[in-house]
Amino acid sequence: DNAKFESQPAKENLRFGTTLSDHMLTINYENGAWQDAHIVPYQNLSISPAASALHYGLQCFEGMKAYKDEQDDIRLFRPDMNMKRLKKSMERLQMPGHDFDMDELTLLLKELLKVDERWVPDGDGYSLYIRPTVIATHPYLGLAAPTDLLLYIITSPVGPYYPTGFKPIALWASNKFLRAWPGGTGGNKVGGNYAPTMKPQAHAVEKGYSQVLWLFNDEVTEVGSMNVFFVMKDKKDGVETLVTPPLDRGDILPGVTRDSILTLARTRPELRVEERFPTITELINASNEGRLVEAFGAGTAAVVTPIDKIHFEGTDINIDATGKWTQQFWDDLTGIQYGHQDGPEGWSIKV
Repeated sequence: DNAKFESQPAKENLRFGTTLSDHMLTINYENGAWQDAHIVPYQNLSISPAASALHYGLQCFEGMKAYKDEQDDIRLFRPDMNMKRLKKSMERLQMPGHDFDMDELTLLLKELLKVDERWVPDGDGYSLYIRPTVIATHPYLGLAAPTDLLLYIITSPVGPYYPTGFKPIALWASNKFLRAWPGGTGGNKVGGNYAPTMKPQAHAVEKGYSQVLWLFNDEVTEVGSMNVFFVMKDKKDGVETLVTPPLDRGDILPGVTRDSILTLARTRPELRVEERFPTITELINASNEGRLVEAFGAGTAAVVTPIDKIHFEGTDINIDATGKWTQQFWDDLTGIQYGHQDGPEGWSIKV
């Protein structure tokens, strides 16, 4: 569809998720098996009004990107991690077919990207956002594990998250609203995790803050829809330590960017790495003692987001931004994603 392609905004004016590319990949699951895959023109879906995705939140998704390097080759960043997480989300929702072949779905994704390769914008900061989604099309109102599914992938060209450079964000911390809890679905990428965050997010914006810093009692868990990291000087020996919440409780999303940052950080002998729950009290004390060095969020959309303030119950925690580690992880990750530098084997995959 040349008209659609040519009518899209100039890449400098792209807004996240509002421009959709020409084609989509669709695969139905029915009669106990995945059916043939199809690459079709982007179109609306036709599902039963009784479909359980619409009533009971039986839906999960992924977020990933394709990048164009200086040789005009298209690259994916660690797609195996997204496929693993999609499987786990489906399994958590008791969806059949969660044992799909990850390599096969990755190959199908590559075919979609080849069909719509002209939609991948060039230039650092520009990419094609990829949204694999699985919905239960089970056409009955009864509350039960679904028997019918639709897996589809749509894509959207996007520009830099920070078109004019890093913009640190201020956070509103609250333990009144919970994003996730042990035993819930916080460790999976399911739609039901996101809808209840809209009201707290609106509260934060009304108070003049960009995002919510999610707490579980006193423990810091995530920021907005991102994983969160803090660099603090150890109280005993002064060593700079990267701290981020662990995954073992099941309430923290296993972010691909999170895992990548931890992997890169562990190659830095001058930086200690700890996966544990920092507390808001610890952050206040570390700030008062001059030990809170920097903080940032991490996720697919922004890569890293520097944090310069956290407000909690009348107390402001001010943080220098953008810190050297925030900048270093940004440089390393984007360098690998766009093929400017080598990363660990299997991270940057040519389509």
